[in-house]
Amino acid sequence: MKIAFIATEKLPVPAIKGGAIQIYLDAIAQQIAQNHQVTIFSITHPDLPAEETKNGVQFVRFPEKEFIDSIVQYVRSTSFDVIHVCNRPLWIEQIREATPNAKLVLSVHNEMFANEKISDEEGKRCIALCSKIVTVSDYIGNTITSRFPEAKGKVKTVYSGVDVQTFHPSWTNTGRELKKSIRSKLGLQNKKVILFVGRLSKVKGPHILLQALPSIMEKHPDAVMVFIGSKWFGDDEVNNYVKHLYTLGALYPENVQFIKFVKPSEIAGLFSMSDVFVCSSQWQEPLARVHYEAMACGLPIVTSQRGGNPEVIDEGKNGHVIGDFENPLAYAERLNALLSSEGKRTSMGQYGRQKAEANFQWKHVVSNLLNVYGSIR
Repeated sequence: MKIAFIATEKLPVPAIKGGAIQIYLDAIAQQIAQNHQVTIFSITHPDLPAEETKNGVQFVRFPEKEFIDSIVQYVRSTSFDVIHVCNRPLWIEQIREATPNAKLVLSVHNEMFANEKISDEEGKRCIALCSKIVTVSDYIGNTITSRFPEAKGKVKTVYSGVDVQTFHPSWTNTGRELKKSIRSKLGLQNKKVILFVGRLSKVKGPHILLQALPSIMEKHPDAVMVFIGSKWFGDDEVNNYVKHLYTLGALYPENVQFIKFVKPSEIAGLFSMSDVFVCSSQWQEPLARVHYEAMACGLPIVTSQRGGNPEVIDEGKNGHVIGDFENPLAYAERLNALLSSEGKRTSMGQYGRQKAEANFQWKHVVSNLLNVYGSIR
């Protein structure tokens, strides 16, 4: 098959600036390209050529302002069997007009069918023109079918994935070495490390974790919260909210560290040096990919009951879901219990690692997507 993937107009592929969709495309395209012709359309970047072929994947890049119009012109003159559009339902109609015979697959990574993002008429036209719609969680699928019941026969959940070979749990030799070296570099020897990875934005809830810290320090004065991220992917500019976080963190200089944007290729070691992973999202998270990374690294997870996050948690086995997700003390209670029991952390981490290996490797995503493509009549 000749398969085209269309990224969003926000970040380039490969994921040199981060981005869940960009990481997703980069990983699956290389595997699919072993048996199919694969092209990825993404935006230009000064560090990337306008066109190149790498690892069997053809990359075609256009400037952000001309992105979709340039793609439409390209597909009008090039034949593809499947065109997979990421997270942009409003592009489907233009692409269908340009290439009447291609099978159109839309993957939905956020609530793109919400009232404020797409009208009833636009949504109905998009669904009619798509052969299949794949979603990153059941939650996102339900946001589509609850508003557009006619989509039920086309919507399929395909969970994202992780390269388990790049994440090293603390019980492995590599994991132990990474834990020791990175903690030494960060001054975290003999500490209990709680890890947060994500954008430093109010909807991600890092302020709630900082509010939970005093209750954690009462029981675990050696606990350190490490926040990895910036206000936006690859953007280390400090806005008012980030300044507020820094001010809160400065109250506990021995117990808080902020690390700005880290390239996706460097993130695995920071998971390895941690003891517990926490996701405090306050918005209806589609299903944050950091959950897969935490599982791959053998970390117990504490996450909020928002959106699709709970779908990868087997309660009490690989993590805990916080129902009272706005309450700092609810996080403190679970984190304190995990920090108090190395045995519990290890058993939950091992369960999570096994779950990632069995269900959430990129090969599983590729197999599921190819099954979707092959099911189109």
